[in-house]
Order: sequence, then structure tokens, then C-alpha cells
Amino acid sequence: MTRRRSRRAASVAAALLAVTAFGSALTGCDEAQQAAGDIVSSATAAAASAAQQKMDEVKDGATATADVKAGPTSVDGDRTVAEITATNPKDKNADYTILVNFRDTEGNLLDAVVLNINGVEPGKSKSGTARSNRSLSGATKAEISQALRH
Repeated sequence: MTRRRSRRAASVAAALLAVTAFGSALTGCDEAQQAAGDIVSSATAAAASAAQQKMDEVKDGATATADVKAGPTSVDGDRTVAEITATNPKDKNADYTILVNFRDTEGNLLDAVVLNINGVEPGKSKSGTARSNRSLSGATKAEISQALRH
């Protein structure tokens, strides 16, 4: 009887040990996933900050978000790209500096880039390609966060 109890206790102990080890392994995976997520969030924040600094460098720019449209995204090599079109409603040539955000389907910011489209003639449109700073996974959408005509 004692031997049987001893075996049963050993079996229970082994099962608990296995569950504990498995739980620890999962916790390690969760921690690694969290760390990777933190790195991506940090890189995204840095890209957004750098892009905003570039926008802030534009002097005497007029808000022109209504002049600019983003096309659908696609993949070019390891980067996400979108065609951005600026239409100049003014009576003289204009340059555009555009802050483009790449977002996932839930609206989370994945990347931010600045695109310049120069020499847009009056009443005409001109396009450029916004290219992500890094590889983005999943479905993405490009949006015009800010556009300046100068």
C-alpha cells in the first residue's frame, strides 16, 4: 500500500513539475513576445518622431492635406509602399511635404514616413511613392497625417 501511494505521489509530483515547467516556458514566450512588441513600438515611435521633426523643418508651408490622396498599399521587396498624389489648386508651382502613416486594420500605427513631391504645376497632379522604413506584416493602409504646400 505504501509503495502504491509513493508511486501515485511521485506521478502527481511529476505531473505538477511538467505543468510548472510548461507554464514557465509559456511565460518565457510571453515575455519574449512582450519584449519584441516593445521593440517594435519603440521603433515605430522613433520613426513617427523623426518624421514629425522633418515636417517641423518646413518653413512657410500652408496646410494642404485636402490636396493630397493616398492610394492603396502594396509590397515592394520587403517594404510596404503606397502611391501618394498631390493636386495643386493654386496658380503657381508648389512643392509638397507629406507625412504618411502606415496603419494596420485596427488603426494601430506601424510606421511613419515623410515624402516630398516637388514641382507640382498649377491645376496639375503629381505622384510619389511613400515607402515604409522597415518590413511591415499584415494588411496595411496608408493615410495622410499632414501635408504642407510650400
